[in-house]
Amino acid sequence: MRILLVEDTADVAEAIIAHLSRIGHTVDWQSKGNEAAKLVTDPYDLLILDVMLPQQDGFSLLTRVREKGLTTPVMMLTACAEIEERVRALDLGADDYLIKPFDFRELDARIRVLLRRSGGEATNLLSCANLTIDRKSRTASLDGMPLELTRREVTLLEIIAARPGRIFGKEELIDRLFSVDDTPNANTVEQYIGRLRKKLAGAGFEIRTLRGLGYQLVLLPAGTPPSAATAQ
Repeated sequence: MRILLVEDTADVAEAIIAHLSRIGHTVDWQSKGNEAAKLVTDPYDLLILDVMLPQQDGFSLLTRVREKGLTTPVMMLTACAEIEERVRALDLGADDYLIKPFDFRELDARIRVLLRRSGGEATNLLSCANLTIDRKSRTASLDGMPLELTRREVTLLEIIAARPGRIFGKEELIDRLFSVDDTPNANTVEQYIGRLRKKLAGAGFEIRTLRGLGYQLVLLPAGTPPSAATAQ
């Protein structure tokens, strides 16, 4: 998913970004509180906020997020193990709290819990017709057979399969698939959709192109072949 990381220690931030990117997340990074405050209204799936930041600390950012009425999951990071600080973060609206140094396996697990919770799901498995996506292993299968998908293809499929029937505009998909340092365009999204369609032959759904609107995953009645509506 698309994550905003606010962390002022460069080597810590770079390690987190490299790790989360490897497992399929798109991560934007800010090192200063004031700059991060300008981004918190963007469509992020998760905010990871360090407590100690220049200009504006993590508590202030968290307060701003909740005052705006945003329900985006927030994880706080800190080197301080004091119970009072953890209680303060939770009372201000944080969803989780992780103490540095931490194991990336724990970070991964906590992120999966927060994303499941925000999506109303109980496990790491996302099912859509005969498709199953394992959010932990970042893999997908069709009728139990593994699909050969790239990291970004899995992420794109996860986005649209989690909400069948919802229309996703190209700009929204660009925002959720790529970081601010990438240079994608509408053609990039079309190429990914085209590759997914070829790899999803036999799926119990089709990815439709709605001219001028975007893309929509539509479930098919049993035995119905994909229609010409999938054409770009």
